[in-house]
Amino acid sequence: MTQRNPLDLAGIGIGPFNLSLAAQLDAIDGVEAAFFEKRERFDWHPGMMLPDVTLQTSFLKDLVTATNPTSPWSFIAYLVAHRRFYDFINAEFADVPRQEFANYLAWVAKGLDSLRFGEDVQALDFDGRHFILQTGNGTIEARNVALGIGLQPYQPDFVRKLTGQNHFHSSRAAFELARAAGKRVAVIGGGQSGAEILLHLLGAGEAAAASVDWISLRPNFQPLDATPFTNELFTPHYVRNFHNLAEGRRLSTVEREKLAGDGVSASTLSEIYRRLYTLRHIERGGPQARLMPHREVLDVEQNTAGFRLVMRNGFDGGIEFSQADVIVLATGYSYRLPDCLAPIQDRIAIDGTGRLRLEADFSVKWDGPADNRIFALNAGLISHGIAEPQLSLMAWRSAVIANALIGQPFFDVEPPASPLAWSTGSDQAEMADAEVEYLRRPSHRSC
Repeated sequence: MTQRNPLDLAGIGIGPFNLSLAAQLDAIDGVEAAFFEKRERFDWHPGMMLPDVTLQTSFLKDLVTATNPTSPWSFIAYLVAHRRFYDFINAEFADVPRQEFANYLAWVAKGLDSLRFGEDVQALDFDGRHFILQTGNGTIEARNVALGIGLQPYQPDFVRKLTGQNHFHSSRAAFELARAAGKRVAVIGGGQSGAEILLHLLGAGEAAAASVDWISLRPNFQPLDATPFTNELFTPHYVRNFHNLAEGRRLSTVEREKLAGDGVSASTLSEIYRRLYTLRHIERGGPQARLMPHREVLDVEQNTAGFRLVMRNGFDGGIEFSQADVIVLATGYSYRLPDCLAPIQDRIAIDGTGRLRLEADFSVKWDGPADNRIFALNAGLISHGIAEPQLSLMAWRSAVIANALIGQPFFDVEPPASPLAWSTGSDQAEMADAEVEYLRRPSHRSC
């Protein structure tokens, strides 16, 4: 089927971020938007829905609340609609169960009329006036596009030579971990996913592994920094200042801030330590565990006995080996350009890391008309900072995009004042005057 009238916006992919944009646009009359997803229904990280896993983000940082608290698509509205508001409050969750938040997202997806599941966008082109989306069901014209395809599971180079099914990425853990029961397991990756998988494998009963080596390149199993001033990195004020930095400075800043968004929850680390205590001092015959930080996996050899991991110990420089029957790759995710961009890829600006170059309003820099924009969500780690891949600012980002789309400030997205002064200043004339005054001081005069 071919769409006759051009849409104001076509969304490609329906994950939490484009779902947030759809929910925000639902509040604006007269915007014709449709979002397309190849899957048959909404399902948020089903492969990581292990028992008792929780969010690392406040439930208030939902799809809409930060900029539209009266929206019918808020997490609070979900609780009320399901008659569990008081139960939720009384449960006093320190962290919200991840499955509960996934249920909330699926509820919103079911309620929005702008979502089209089972329709894969195979190519995106531009005819000089409109974007042309080619799907398995026909073509769609749109004035603007929102890319919300998400990141891809990252797998090290050595994975390419491995065969069989006894190695898998953590994104499939809930479906694959049954094969690890009673086996020697190596979990590679020291972030939250690796920690959750370790806990699952060290559990009691038939699901437990015989032994687990938890291997991390990081110098220790390090906690997520969720303290107040670090959390300022996840505010609109910081993102605006970060975007104004030079690209090289942004790159180095993102690397320094890694543990603000990619550490293990302190509660999870405590739970792991308590479980290790129980296995070492109380229980008998439970799973054996080796925690191996500061190890770089150089290679994996596969033979009839399983897998032999070759590692360099970054603490003392030694070479070590580990034998495993099953390997779980908790190695995170990486960005790659969506395949559907191929017809217009040569018209799009790419930064030094292979990512799209984004303006402050999350639109891609390209050589097409200014009125035809490609917005990209979860593509701006280097342009907008460590908050970009997180849930924390998705409501604000969606509101920024919505305002840019309609050309007026429907949502209030101006950053409030921050207790932290990040930048030297934005008034260049004032800065220049201050520099001249400083250099006029006696201690800075030439002899």
